[in-house]
Amino acid sequence: MEFAELIKTTKVDDVVLSCPGLQTIRGTLAITSHHLLFSSQAEGNGEQRRTELWLLIRNVDAIEKRLANPSGTITLKCKDLKILRLEIPGMEECLNIANSIEALSSLESVMMTYPFFYRPQNTTLGTGWLTHITEQYYKQIATDTGAWRLSSINADFGVCPSYPPFVIVPARLDDEALQKSARFRQGRRFPVLSYYHKKNGTAMLRSSQPLVGPNRKRCHEDELLLAAVLEGGERGFILDTRSLQAAKQARVMGGGLEHRSCYPGWKRLHRALERGRSLQESFIKLVEACNDLSPHMDRWLSRLEASKWLSHVKEALNAACLAAQCLEREEACVLVHGAEGKDATLLVTALAQVILDPACRTLVGFQGLLEREWIQAGHPFQLRCAHSAYAHTRLKQEAPTFLLFLDCVWQLGRQFPFSLAFNEHLLLALFEHCYASPYSTFLGNNEKERRLCEMREKTHCLWPWINHVEKFLNPLYVYNPLAIWPSVEPQSLVLWQGVDTFQRLSACSDSPKQLAQAEAEYELWISSETSQTNNNKKEKPHFCKNLHQHEFAKAEAIIPEIFKRAGRYPNICIAEFRRALAL
Repeated sequence: MEFAELIKTTKVDDVVLSCPGLQTIRGTLAITSHHLLFSSQAEGNGEQRRTELWLLIRNVDAIEKRLANPSGTITLKCKDLKILRLEIPGMEECLNIANSIEALSSLESVMMTYPFFYRPQNTTLGTGWLTHITEQYYKQIATDTGAWRLSSINADFGVCPSYPPFVIVPARLDDEALQKSARFRQGRRFPVLSYYHKKNGTAMLRSSQPLVGPNRKRCHEDELLLAAVLEGGERGFILDTRSLQAAKQARVMGGGLEHRSCYPGWKRLHRALERGRSLQESFIKLVEACNDLSPHMDRWLSRLEASKWLSHVKEALNAACLAAQCLEREEACVLVHGAEGKDATLLVTALAQVILDPACRTLVGFQGLLEREWIQAGHPFQLRCAHSAYAHTRLKQEAPTFLLFLDCVWQLGRQFPFSLAFNEHLLLALFEHCYASPYSTFLGNNEKERRLCEMREKTHCLWPWINHVEKFLNPLYVYNPLAIWPSVEPQSLVLWQGVDTFQRLSACSDSPKQLAQAEAEYELWISSETSQTNNNKKEKPHFCKNLHQHEFAKAEAIIPEIFKRAGRYPNICIAEFRRALAL
C-alpha cells in the first residue's frame, strides 16, 4: 500500500485554524504521509513572522466533521489532549481531508509508522538505546551480592514472550527450575528481581499471578524460587495489586494467589488498584470535566470527584509506599504482582524505586528505570496507548497506566521540589511521546515484538534527544540520599493541570515577565539594609513569604543559582519556581 492512495487532497488554501489559548490563524493546510502541516499567511508587508504547525497524524485520537455549504469544519482531538479546529473552504475538500486523516491515523502496521521514516540530523541509527545499561545494572547486582545471577534463559523469548532476553534471578536456582516456575505463572511471567535495596540487602521482585486454579495446584520449583529469596530467617511480603476477593475469584479462571502453607515466610498484602477499562473510563471522565466550560464550582468539583482520578493517584502512591516501607523499614523482601503483572505491578515497582533510590531521581537514572520497569518489563504500550481520552471507537485494551505513573511522579516532585533532577516538562514530553512520537522507544508491546521489527536497527531512540534538551532539568535539584515519603492525604494531592495543553500555554505565556519580577524582588532584598526584624534577620522576599525560616535558609542558598540557570532555560515557568518554594 502506498501512502498516496490514502491522501485524496494534498493541500488546501485559506484554511482557518483555531485552538484554545491561541489566536485564530488563516493559512495553508497540507497533508503528508505522517504529518498535518499548517502555515499561516503573511500579513501586510510580509514582515510578520509566519506561524507553522506540524502535527503528527498518529497523534489524532478522534475526528469530528461538520459540513455547512459551501465549507466545513474539522475538529481534531489529539491523544496529547490538544483540540484543533480547522475551517476548510469547500465541502469536498473538507471530506477528503477528514477521510485522509482518519486513514493515516489508524494504520495497523507498526512498520508504516513515522519512526521508521524519521531521520534526525547528527544522529546514527542504533545509538542511544539503554539495553546494555540495563544488563550492566543487573550484572553489577549479581557481582556485588553473589545471591543473584543474570540468566539468559529467555534469550530467544521462548520461555516468556513479554520478558527481556536477560533476567536476574536467585543464584541457587537453575534454568530448568525457572522454566517450570514460568509454566505456573500467567503469561509465563515467573518472579524476577526488580530492585535490590543496597542499604539492607532486601529485594523487590515482580511476576504475574500463580495458576493455582480451583483445584489449588502447586509448583515445587516456584515455591523453591521464592524460598531462595529468603535466607537466614528473613521474611517477605507478597503485595497483590488486587483485592482479596478479586484474587480468590481469579481461581475460577485458573488464576489465584499463593497459599500460605506453600510459601512459608511470605505474608500476603492486598492493595486493590484499578486497571484496564475502569482506569480508562476514569481518564475519559477527567478530561471531560476539564473541558467543561461551566462556571459553576459545584459542577466542576462533582465531576472531578466522579472521575476518581485523584483516588487512583492516591491508591497507587499508597501501594508504592507500602512496598517501599517493607524494604526500607521492615527490612523484608517484597514480591509484587496482580493478574498479568504488566500494568499495576510495574506501576508499584517503578514508583517504589523513585521513592527509595536517589539514582532513579536523576535524569539518566529515571530513563534507566523506565527502560527496566516499563519498556523491557513488557508493559504493552502499543495496546494501552492506542487511544487516549477522545476516541469514539469501542474500548479494547487501552488504559492510561503509564500516565498514572507520570502523575504520581509529578506529585512526588511537587512535594519534594529539590529531590528530582528533572521537572514537569520531562513528564509532559513522556506523556506525549508514549502516545505518538517520531521515536520508537514506546512502540511495540514487548522486547520480542521490537526485535522482530528490528527497531534498534531501523529507528531512533528517544533518550539521546531528551539528554540534549536543557528545559527538562530541574534548576532546584539538590542530591538527596534519603527516601522521599509522600503524603497521600487528600489535601496533599493536586490535579496535574500540566497535562491539559491550555493550562501549559497560559502558564508559560508570561513566565519571563514574572521571573524577572521575582528576580527584582530578590535583588531588592539582597541590597536592603533597613528591612530587619527584631531578631536582626532580614524579612524574606515577597515570593518566599510563606516559607518557614529553616525552609527559607535552604532555599536561600540556591536562589541565585535558580536565576542564573533561568537565563539558560528560557522555558522555565515561574509557576514551577513558586511551587518549588512551597508557596
